[in-house]
Amino acid sequence: MIEKFYYDNKIVRNFAIATIVWGIIGMTVGLLVAMQLFKPALNMGSQYTTFGRIRPLHTNAVIFAFVGNAIFMGVYYSLQRLLKARMFSDVLSRIHFWGWQLIIVSAVITLPLGLSTSHEYAELEWPIDIAITVIWVVFGINMFGTIIRRREKHMYVAIWFYIATFVTIAVLHIVNSFELPVSAFKSYYLYAGVQDALVQWWYGHNAVAFFLTTPYLGMMYYFLPKMAQRPVYSYKLSILHFWSLIFIYIWAGPHHLLYTSLPGWAQSLGVAFSIMLIAPSWGGMINGLLTLRGAWDKVREDPTLKFMVVGITAYGMATFEGPMLALKQINAIAHYTDWIVAHVHVGALGWNGFLTFGILYWLIPRIYRTQLYSKKLAAFHFWIGTLGIIFYAVPLYFAGFTQGLMWKEFTEEGLLKYPNFLETVIQIIPMYMLRALGGAMYLCGVIVMTYNLIKTTRAGQLLANEPAEAQPLPAVYVAQGSDKKLHRILERKPMIFMVLSLIVILIGGMIEMMPTFTIKSNIPTISSVKPYSPLELQGRDIYIREGCVNCHSQMIRPFRSETERYGEYSKAGEFVYDHPFLWGSKRTGPDLQRVGGKYSDSWHYNHLLDPQTMSPGSIMPPYEWLTTQKLDTTSTVAKIKAMRTLGVPYEAGYEHQANKDLDKQAQAIAADLKKNNVKVKSDKEIIAIIAYLQRLGMDIKAK
Repeated sequence: MIEKFYYDNKIVRNFAIATIVWGIIGMTVGLLVAMQLFKPALNMGSQYTTFGRIRPLHTNAVIFAFVGNAIFMGVYYSLQRLLKARMFSDVLSRIHFWGWQLIIVSAVITLPLGLSTSHEYAELEWPIDIAITVIWVVFGINMFGTIIRRREKHMYVAIWFYIATFVTIAVLHIVNSFELPVSAFKSYYLYAGVQDALVQWWYGHNAVAFFLTTPYLGMMYYFLPKMAQRPVYSYKLSILHFWSLIFIYIWAGPHHLLYTSLPGWAQSLGVAFSIMLIAPSWGGMINGLLTLRGAWDKVREDPTLKFMVVGITAYGMATFEGPMLALKQINAIAHYTDWIVAHVHVGALGWNGFLTFGILYWLIPRIYRTQLYSKKLAAFHFWIGTLGIIFYAVPLYFAGFTQGLMWKEFTEEGLLKYPNFLETVIQIIPMYMLRALGGAMYLCGVIVMTYNLIKTTRAGQLLANEPAEAQPLPAVYVAQGSDKKLHRILERKPMIFMVLSLIVILIGGMIEMMPTFTIKSNIPTISSVKPYSPLELQGRDIYIREGCVNCHSQMIRPFRSETERYGEYSKAGEFVYDHPFLWGSKRTGPDLQRVGGKYSDSWHYNHLLDPQTMSPGSIMPPYEWLTTQKLDTTSTVAKIKAMRTLGVPYEAGYEHQANKDLDKQAQAIAADLKKNNVKVKSDKEIIAIIAYLQRLGMDIKAK
């Protein structure tokens, strides 16, 4: 008996619109951020538009708003057709859509306000983390409900990747969001220092793996054969690709922390598995490109296939370069430089962006029952987008090589050739200008696509409920012939498939994290390292609010070039009271781990007030508001209590004395500033951030 039903195209349309709107917003913010690196005045004198505050807004908007909505668009469209079933619940679909948009709006509001945890790709504070969890569960119920109600026996390869995405992102988000709330929009991570760094980059690397990669591989496996009208090249390769990818990827996070205070064995595991990652990654790329065998003539004429081919090629390039950057010899030069930024954007602009554009050009005309308005405009978008990627990435590769080599260069006399960090910044400003040009070209292509798709929708009419029919799935199905193969049987058991995927992705994380958390010798303590004073703690939170960690690292690696420039290399025991860790991932400014005592209080004051007066040519924006905004000391008691709960050894009841100590230290700094003709009240925020900066590295110096 044939059953008749309807596919829900309205939810697909909604996610498609959100993808385009947030894509333009996220990329526009990205262009503003890029331009601020050679013209800091573009923050327009506002604390809410400085690089440190809106750079996380750009990354969150592109990853979770643009790419996130594109994932849901592709999943909701393909899942229904692969399972021959309407989505489990229209209500859940709507809750998912509007809930996700509200989360993005909350990020747009909170991040410019400086409400940030500082964890890269996870800057949103604890109430928003809870909302993300709820909406992700809604998505999971809707997806698995649809899978259970399917009319197709086997789950196609795309669905394997969707399942792995759901379970892994759930685990990553929950583990990385263990925070102790201090107030409505302030929290401290349960982990500190080395442990916090390991958890963050286990999360950060695998957010790239399971949010920016696996769902897109699933969409590649569905949409590419549809566009090319060819079957996937190899079913066996897809099995190997899937299981090896999700097993190996989860181990690779520590390669972001090479030469840091992370235990050496964890770094070595990260390197080993990163190198192995080439095999499954290229297996997926090969499976995609070889699906086009016999269809390359179509690529010349069909702009959607052009986008897919370049997108898959960019995926191959990025997944070759990633393991190469995990080699210690290469990482020693590349880490903290713009090389990493170029690498990330080859994947983001090429793989995620171009696949999204290809799918939009293919999908929108189909659900609107019309033809694409203009293939010429789509072709223009393809070429200007491709040129945009080249103009973006190539200058940043040069910038990265230049930075890495200049930082390490010595004279014949054995002295640093470029002892002033600013010399390396000034050298690469022309590359920053070219990068902004590339970003503008890429954004121009997206705007052209938007016009093209609007004209396409106006020429047609949305088929909100698309009629379909299929035979119902038998209540009992007996495997016969080749279907007795283990994986074919597994493809009919979605819950077992989900549990197996969960087990596979948990292995690597547990083996890396459990010893780091339970064996004390992994993080040897240092007796001279003491907790932050109340004023220093408040200053540290202002440092986090202003996003200083986006430009400054606090991790001196054990290279002669770094110890000559910054001082003694960083030790694991220095960070035991750091909730969160602030090691940074990019040096647009110098490392600050040993900056305490290096400059006077008045130097820091003038540098924050007008960086160019103290460092001519600096691209750091001024922070005038720190001199006028009053330090909020009403939160001191709650912060000291929270830190004690997390294991920081403040004496019992010290929170009642904390503000008196804070005021005493603040008055001492204000008095010192007055001696140097700087008049500022002791209750201003700038006093707290000076206290924090002057503390950095002093425990080791005291020893």
